[in-house]
Amino acid sequence: MSSITDLITRNYTNFRGVDFSFNDVILSRSPDALNMWKNYKEGNFIQTSPGLKELGDFGNQIYGLFFYQVNNVVQVLVHSGTKMYKWNNYPNSPVNKTELYTGLNPKASNSFVFNNIFFFKDGINYLEYDGETMKEVVGTVPVTSYWKNPAGDTPIDSDTDSDLVYQPINCLTSWRRNYFIADGKSKEYKLDTIDLDPLSMSNLVTATINGSSKTENIDFNVDRKNGTITFNDIPPIDNEVMFTFSKTIAYHKDRINKCNLLCEFDNRIFFSGNVDYPNSVFHCMLNDPRYVSDMSYYECGLDLAPVKALIPGNGVLWVIKEINQNSSSVYYLTPTLDNTLSKIYPSVNGSIALGCVSKGINFNDDVVFFSKQGLESVSSSALYSEQVLEHRSSLVDRKMLSENDYDKVELAEFNGYLLCLMGSHVYLANSNELYQDSTGTKQYEWYYWELANNINFIKEYRQKLFFGNAVGKIYQLDVEGEESVESYWTTPKDDFGYPAYTKTTNKRGNVADLKVMNNDSIKVSTIVDGVLKEKTTLSDATGHITYRIKDKKFKDIQLKFSSNKPFGLFSCTLQGFVAGYLKK
Repeated sequence: MSSITDLITRNYTNFRGVDFSFNDVILSRSPDALNMWKNYKEGNFIQTSPGLKELGDFGNQIYGLFFYQVNNVVQVLVHSGTKMYKWNNYPNSPVNKTELYTGLNPKASNSFVFNNIFFFKDGINYLEYDGETMKEVVGTVPVTSYWKNPAGDTPIDSDTDSDLVYQPINCLTSWRRNYFIADGKSKEYKLDTIDLDPLSMSNLVTATINGSSKTENIDFNVDRKNGTITFNDIPPIDNEVMFTFSKTIAYHKDRINKCNLLCEFDNRIFFSGNVDYPNSVFHCMLNDPRYVSDMSYYECGLDLAPVKALIPGNGVLWVIKEINQNSSSVYYLTPTLDNTLSKIYPSVNGSIALGCVSKGINFNDDVVFFSKQGLESVSSSALYSEQVLEHRSSLVDRKMLSENDYDKVELAEFNGYLLCLMGSHVYLANSNELYQDSTGTKQYEWYYWELANNINFIKEYRQKLFFGNAVGKIYQLDVEGEESVESYWTTPKDDFGYPAYTKTTNKRGNVADLKVMNNDSIKVSTIVDGVLKEKTTLSDATGHITYRIKDKKFKDIQLKFSSNKPFGLFSCTLQGFVAGYLKK
């Protein structure tokens, strides 16, 4: 037998995404597609991605875009260069903007809102904003000793010194309070520390006796070296005496100021990313982001590999570190009750050595991070010291891992996708469609976009997607479809199931079902044995197009649909005949 003449019809449908691997590509995926995706709000078909609509220009690189609601009004704050602006006339071009703060770190920044106050971190600052004024966070003043006798050695009604310390020192402030009960005999009171800050108008010691204010150098004198206070008059017996004083401990505040990672977990804010404490995680006190105890930190491993991601998930806080050859790179902090400290978060190392090179996120209850091999998922089984690390990006690794900005990825969730921005390239992991690979591992389907304008920042807010670039421009994803986008979808190389035979197309019988989007510029081409052959340009006015294709004596063939206007594709067909054996 030297030839086969049966007509074969290929139907390409139920499109799933891209496959940039070297493996054989199934008919529902594309080995080469650009700026296509599925918008599930419109239907289960592939279509051109929205373009970008410019909203404003702030003059310097965009590092943060924040939406803060105060008094039922949403304020838009922009971290551009070293400044924070309030965008007063959003979403119109920002001709009306207010500079709120200058001296910011020109690096990616983070924020959270607590008790309707906006808090901001950038790696050198820890700021708060109440809707009018942005300022450095003022730390809660702790009561570090309580109801002591004047000598400061024993609390009243106690025969031990086990409860001398009432609250721990707050790293965010140099100030603290000591409470005493007057014995009616003593003028001198001993504080719980020595070497107070030198005398100045900004750090005068203050005192109250049963709520009545007393003034340093008028009502009492302070020996800062020895930490003692001497009243002119003896405070009456059983009166409550309270002192507020300042003692700065070097670099305490920098523990938090230098952190560039934060997340909310268990009604606390956790901080990390401090270059001076690379493997440490700090957290604030319960429901008080202005109070970080000098004891509220945990070291994840003995090595100095830096923490790259903090990810709440499965009831614990995952701490993902940079790769380290000598120990685990994945740790988790578990909320644990403690008789003395109430709640602690002991660090437990997992059994995963593959570290993080950029960022991580909880994506629809899937704890994922970017390793040197691609997107990885940490299973909850790792809580039981099992080696459970699943790969999620096999379909795009070959292309994604070669990105220049792979280690600077920015992440945002949008319409069921995890958008992974690397430079101006976006890889979209699709949680709406999953599959199992040959090993039984769950994988995401993926799409791929290329954006113009040197985009390097991404932010989602209430189902709207925003982008920023290196020269200060902010864009919004144009879901209305007014902006033009170059896009295409290519079917896989198809040998019609006969790799050893030549094929010839049937010039009739080829049709594509389209979403009507008023596009009269849909180009249909073929790629024959790797050579692109442009064929015809058609319109989607009727919801389908027929295209005549006449290619002969090829081994494999692909269809390519492309346009510089939006188009949507439900399915397409290609007919052909199998002819004689291939020749050299």
